[in-house]
Amino acid sequence: MNSTVIPDATRSAARPAPPPSSVPTPVLGSALIGREEEELVLSVLRSKALFRYYGPDPTSPPLMVATLEREFAAMIGTKFALGVTSGSAALEVALGALGVGPGDEVIVPAWSWVSCFTAIVRVGGKPVLAEIDDTLCLAPGEVTRLRTARTKAVMVIHFQGVAADLDPIVAEARAARIAVLEDCAESPGASYRGRPVGSLGDIAIFSFQQQKTITAGEGGLVATNDPRLFERAVRMHDLGQWRDFHAAQIEAREPAFCGSQFRMSELTGAVALAQMRRIDRIRAHCRMLSARLRQGIGGLPGLTFRRIPDPAGDSGFETYFWVATEELRDAFRAGLQAAAIPCQQMTGTYAQYRRAYVATGLAHAPGATPFHLGAAWPEAAYRAESFPRTEGLIHRFVVIPVGVTHTEAHIDYIAATIRHLHSELGVG
Repeated sequence: MNSTVIPDATRSAARPAPPPSSVPTPVLGSALIGREEEELVLSVLRSKALFRYYGPDPTSPPLMVATLEREFAAMIGTKFALGVTSGSAALEVALGALGVGPGDEVIVPAWSWVSCFTAIVRVGGKPVLAEIDDTLCLAPGEVTRLRTARTKAVMVIHFQGVAADLDPIVAEARAARIAVLEDCAESPGASYRGRPVGSLGDIAIFSFQQQKTITAGEGGLVATNDPRLFERAVRMHDLGQWRDFHAAQIEAREPAFCGSQFRMSELTGAVALAQMRRIDRIRAHCRMLSARLRQGIGGLPGLTFRRIPDPAGDSGFETYFWVATEELRDAFRAGLQAAAIPCQQMTGTYAQYRRAYVATGLAHAPGATPFHLGAAWPEAAYRAESFPRTEGLIHRFVVIPVGVTHTEAHIDYIAATIRHLHSELGVG
């Protein structure tokens, strides 16, 4: 495993004194909800225009979702952005915009959130599971290894605040003439070599679910620089329609088709807009704490940090390190939990080949499954033994999540606890 080895450190391994206050449950944008969100939500309620495209007063059109789209696109450097109802909906909209359907394949990391797999099935495509590397993101080389004549796209997931190693992956996709879909649900505000995630592929998605960096409770967004993909995304999210609002943005060139209904409400847009305007504060705080934690546990023998392709672009809200065995990981987790230190990921991630929907291979109706079910199902491409790199990584890491309510004192206590456990467990 070619991970970045932690630099030398010589801090004390004594049992740490507890911080002035208990280590908080890690939260990000939701902890900052306050006056700005209230004012924008109240302005929507007072207008009585809860629907994004029109309200009771024709002379005063709704503004929240439209403003969110405009400011978000400017923030990440894309021409277009489209608010939708959730990150999962955003994936379906993006896949629909790319034209993924029956017979098409989409390469997706085997270690990912549920929707990354199920959204592909929902539009009729077939997920093709790929290995991850020590970034905990898609491994370069997997697109070349897995692509076939049926491959339509690759879904690159920027996992928990860190951009995937995009340059080689995008180069592989371009050589194979397949689209790149960036899943930025867990990483708004992250960047890769100076460019915001969401602006580097063909189309991208974001999530505003409760546990995400910025939240509206639920909600999502699709972003792209491609006017054709934008038009198709608009039609996909609004029953195939093309309204005057979007006609003022670009000229329609696509025929109408049967879309879904994933329109964002003005109330969701109001909260998401206020939260988006906080992202610099959230990112700066978490980056500072992450750097302090790394400094505090750097150099401990037998601990290896997650590799970050662009350290300057890390969102900073989760720090990962590996230990030698699963048993040692469990011991670290038990020690951290005994010290009242949260050590679980802030959002769920799973080995897809171990999920129940993969075990059954079923969609919502028998004829809708993209899989060839039979006595040998799951076939080899959906079994754990086919993913040795992924399996070798996901059972040995320890994660330390931090949020906007963490302080430097909390981080120093966490670092001291890890140093104490390292000594107590005889690691190295």
